[in-house]
Amino acid sequence: MPFPRPKKTDSEDVLYEYALGALARRMRSVAELKRLLRPRVEADTESGKTLVELVIRRLKDQGYLNDATYAAAFSSFRRDNEKFGRRRVITDLKAKGVHGEVIDKAVNSVYHEVNEEKQAHDYLHRKRLQKPKTQKDAARIFRQLMCAGFGTKTIFAILKKWDVDDETLTALEGELE
Repeated sequence: MPFPRPKKTDSEDVLYEYALGALARRMRSVAELKRLLRPRVEADTESGKTLVELVIRRLKDQGYLNDATYAAAFSSFRRDNEKFGRRRVITDLKAKGVHGEVIDKAVNSVYHEVNEEKQAHDYLHRKRLQKPKTQKDAARIFRQLMCAGFGTKTIFAILKKWDVDDETLTALEGELE
């Protein structure tokens, strides 16, 4: 059975209550909340767009919606709990619709003293990945670390410490191009 379509409203209070409920479930960026509110109003009309902007402005004024706070909390959560690297966090925040300058400030403040190699080791430990035994295992670990947002310099340093042969490292460098 398909989900019912959201009910359209032209009331600021109803839309505001819905937005508060959405923010109570989890933090959201301004862009995410706008995407969530648009189906609830006549998005094609000027009054619908104005209604969404009024609700967003009201939430910002009350301190419930702030992209800088959201980006900082998101970054520290991804660093501490998920053990992701800087690049992954930046990519995820861009996908959430956070502005580039806000992302740079938040990520730089959260990752300013993080040792990327230690963070990568923590990520490998969290994922229970062991020292690669074959070339295929090394390639898998390489790709996982790339997806987790770590730099190639850090990845190759870890693989060299694990005594991965030079032939495999050369093949992985070729994969980057």
